[in-house]
Amino acid sequence: MLQAALAEAGYPERVLVACSGGPDSLALAAVAAYFARRGHVDGRPVAVGAVVVDHQLQAGSSDVAARTAEALRELGLDPVQIRTVDVASTGFGPEAAARDARHAALDAAAGEWGAGAVLLGHTLDDQAEQVLLGLARGSGTRSLAGMRPSRGKLLRPFLGLRRADTLDICRAEELDAWHDPSNADPAFARSRTRVEVMPVLEEKLGPGVAESLARTAAILQLDADYLEDVANSTYTSLVEHDGPDASLPEAALTELAPAIRFRVIAKAAAGVGGQQPSYQRLLAAEALLRRKGSAGPVELPGGVSVFRLSLAELQDRERARGQGGAEGVPREAARCGKLVFWLHKPSRK
Repeated sequence: MLQAALAEAGYPERVLVACSGGPDSLALAAVAAYFARRGHVDGRPVAVGAVVVDHQLQAGSSDVAARTAEALRELGLDPVQIRTVDVASTGFGPEAAARDARHAALDAAAGEWGAGAVLLGHTLDDQAEQVLLGLARGSGTRSLAGMRPSRGKLLRPFLGLRRADTLDICRAEELDAWHDPSNADPAFARSRTRVEVMPVLEEKLGPGVAESLARTAAILQLDADYLEDVANSTYTSLVEHDGPDASLPEAALTELAPAIRFRVIAKAAAGVGGQQPSYQRLLAAEALLRRKGSAGPVELPGGVSVFRLSLAELQDRERARGQGGAEGVPREAARCGKLVFWLHKPSRK
């Protein structure tokens, strides 16, 4: 699996393994160390290092990081770095905040060493849990498509491997893996899914539930990629910029298939500096297309407002002010018949 992933990535000459010390990432490090000792993959030169990210979220985390780094050096990986990060509090939950901090540390480490790929130890079980959580939250195609085998420099070569297989690799290599207590903490939805929900599904529905969920993600990845490509090209062809603002023509939006229309509206919101809107907020913004006269604003995440203007209403308003009609408001008239997006406050980072 790792060999195929590196081939797909174009045989990067320098590779980093992201290792927490848990069985999944430690097993991945052991497999990567085999190629490090050989010095090549399919005859292409390769050097393999590792990064241990200490999130400082648990007592004794620095000791875990130090032991993990030592185990990685004994496997023959070089260089081995420990990156200590501060996990900032965000509105998206502790798991998302930790992931953002971890990815920033990995990106920095890869840049400093010139690594062409960073290996992550996510397994098929992780993928199944991701899809199940997306279903429970009522998420769309993008979320249900789960984690990608590759995204930029990030590679997940174990997505087709079960968690039990990584435990077997650690036993075979006599590696003492660290078991994160948070993985069994019922305070976290992912932990409850892993410890409580998945075993019940396997018991009631029979074996193979995890494989079926992972297969669903693989199928939806193809659909999500296609829809994303269509939405990108459609948005590029429709969007109009007026300084920091953006607008989309109502007539063209109305003619789009709903699956593309919602995505284009979301892209316009992101284009002016906002965040990904929820489905309910997208519904509210899209409903402006069916309103008569001027309508809105509808507030979207990240401080974005979206509204529409009616030319007739604008002319009436300006006549009442003694402006003489549309010729007094050329800039505003140019926005009529469009959804207008503007950022009224900086988006939260």
